[in-house]
This record gives sequence, C-alpha cells and structure tokens, in this order.
Amino acid sequence: MSDKKDKIEVELPTPVGYRILIQLPKVKDTYGDSAIIKLEKEKHHDYILSTMGLVVGMGDEAYKDKGRFEKGPWCKMGDVVMFRANTGTRFKVGETEYRLMNDDSIEAVVPDPSQISRV
Repeated sequence: MSDKKDKIEVELPTPVGYRILIQLPKVKDTYGDSAIIKLEKEKHHDYILSTMGLVVGMGDEAYKDKGRFEKGPWCKMGDVVMFRANTGTRFKVGETEYRLMNDDSIEAVVPDPSQISRV
C-alpha cells in the first residue's frame, strides 16, 4: 500500500508561478447517513461543483505580489479552503480529484469543513 501511495504523491504535478494545488475530498457514495446510493452522474456533479478542498501544493510565486496581498498569504499548506464551483483546472491522480487554481481564487479558510455543505 505505501508503495502505491508514494507513487501517487510523485505523480502529482508541482504548481508553478502563482498557482495552488487543491485536493478535493472523496465524494460519498450515499446521501448523508442513509443507505441510498448516489448515481454516478450525481457523484460526478458533486465533484464538479465542489467548493472546498485541501491545499497540497503552492507555486513559488503564490501570494508574493505585495500589492495584491498586503497582509500576506490567504492560506497555507494543509489548510482546508473554500473556492467557487468550477474554479481551476480539474484532473485526477488515481481515484482522487485535484484542482490547480490561481492564488486569488481562494475565498475562505475553513476551520471545520464537516459543518459546511454546498447548497
């Protein structure tokens, strides 16, 4: 298992410039705590319309523009952040979906993502 995990980590693209790499959460197969299984189309929509994710990479120029980010970075590695649905370049590595987006696409840092849901 660890060899597979290491290989996936190596395969992740490295963000360049002012880009940030976001890992999307795994979409649940069921609705809430029920046993009702989602259709593949519904799970696909959940991915496309995702509004939160984990910061797993940052380009060398992310948040370096002092004119735009006077108070410093809006987020850091390991933060769960919120962004607009459909933001960034979407791709998968293994079974996990990622987004590559601009540093100014981050709209909030989320302290407890379990309390937030998309409407």
